[in-house]
Amino acid sequence: MQDKRKHLSDLKKQSQEGGGQKRIDAQHAKGKLTARERIHFLLDEGSFQEMGALVQHRSDLFGLDKQKILGDGVVTGYGTVNGRLVYVFAQDFTVLGGSLAEAHAEKITKVMDLAMKTGAPLIGLNDSGGARIQEGVVSLGGYSDIFYRNVQASGVIPQFSAMMGPCAGGAVYSPALTDFIMMVEDTSYMFVTGPNVVKTVTHEEVTAEELGGASAHSTKSGVTHFTYPNEISLIEGLKKLLSYVPQNCDEEPPSLPYEPGDEMRQVLKDIVPENPNQPYDMKEVIAGIVDEDTFHEVHKDFAENMIVGFARLAGKSVGVVANQPAYLAGVLDIHASTKGARFVRFCDSFNIPLLVLEDVPGFLPGTDQEWNGIITNGAKLLYAFSEATVPRITVITRKAYGGAYCVMNSKQIGADMNFAWPTAEIAVMGAKGAAEIIFRKEIKEAEDHEAKLAEKEAEYSEAFANPYRAAYRGYVDDVILPEETREKLIKAFSMLENKAVKLPKKKHGNLPL
Repeated sequence: MQDKRKHLSDLKKQSQEGGGQKRIDAQHAKGKLTARERIHFLLDEGSFQEMGALVQHRSDLFGLDKQKILGDGVVTGYGTVNGRLVYVFAQDFTVLGGSLAEAHAEKITKVMDLAMKTGAPLIGLNDSGGARIQEGVVSLGGYSDIFYRNVQASGVIPQFSAMMGPCAGGAVYSPALTDFIMMVEDTSYMFVTGPNVVKTVTHEEVTAEELGGASAHSTKSGVTHFTYPNEISLIEGLKKLLSYVPQNCDEEPPSLPYEPGDEMRQVLKDIVPENPNQPYDMKEVIAGIVDEDTFHEVHKDFAENMIVGFARLAGKSVGVVANQPAYLAGVLDIHASTKGARFVRFCDSFNIPLLVLEDVPGFLPGTDQEWNGIITNGAKLLYAFSEATVPRITVITRKAYGGAYCVMNSKQIGADMNFAWPTAEIAVMGAKGAAEIIFRKEIKEAEDHEAKLAEKEAEYSEAFANPYRAAYRGYVDDVILPEETREKLIKAFSMLENKAVKLPKKKHGNLPL
């Protein structure tokens, strides 16, 4: 019995050492933590319970018979983050490049299955060169097993992907199917084909960082939602993100204790400029409404004309969707629409109420937008809001023009409550453009075209550059002072806590992809 205990102890020590100290030292030299160190910093002290530590790969081809390392390049198990159960897998790049094959994939799918059965978030700490070539189609089958489970888990449990190193080929598609992707600057990369293949096929000279680094995916492609300067800051960001979301689709998001007080916010009083064409920062409006220092922005550097993120209002988690008049006047374009739609659908999947702050002059015109599908992509945001059954409240701070008014959680697409500030302008289009169309004949016949245009523009503004006509029709529930906004929202969301919507029976809708 003593020999068996020693053998087990030796095996576990071997599995925990992974690729050996030399490889671990090489990992640290690149500014990277080991797979086990990542888990250590992520989970509560002493909570990690490992699964499959003694698993080995089963192939003897192409020299793999001499490279059998316990764990097969991935550490899997479960533990807690701030006392809440999570499942985690951490790929080990020091073992066969973190490549995925049969046994490696089976370890990951086991924790995915358990996460689904027990209703707890799944966290992937990804660091993989892709499929293990030596195992051929078995590796591809392993990826398919994971992809299938990602899709089955979507909307059931939150799924997070932290990219901790270079991830190529099939290694990037599982993260793409999860809810949030995080990357580390300078050390993590994502691409379907690497720089060498790109050069061979297209003759483009591009570095790994330019092709699929954190900056490229956070600003250009929008693939990643968060970037961090190092792995520790990423792990802390992941913990913060977890604090806003529930364990699964059947639970409410976590809330913090809150003592009601004076909810008036004078900082909002003069935040919208008198000149309707002058920009202002919608993030200042968000900060003035939500609990102090609780706004956690998502997709910060992508499609900056749209702001999305999590916050707390009276201690309760809410999802914020807002136009940003300080960037492209807050106009809706392809990227802003898809960014907003994705976030709305996540919040609706996991019972997180939606707060929409609206100042939108319309959709971005031009051939680039039309030829690249602004119609279909703009419809994604419209679809997402119309489909959402969580409490939904809109505050119109200034412009709400045309189709963009409809899309940004209007009353007619199911918003529960719509408020407007006195500065709100709700109309088909801006006053100047409307006057040029409606009064074209009068302007053309006038001796002074410019004076007549100005007169008619003022006439149109008088009629529509305010929220009252919409309020008369019930399209706006109340016109409120900016400083009252927080108090009104707290009461409205409280009123909507027991909202229940029964959707028409169907297999699923056909989102305009």
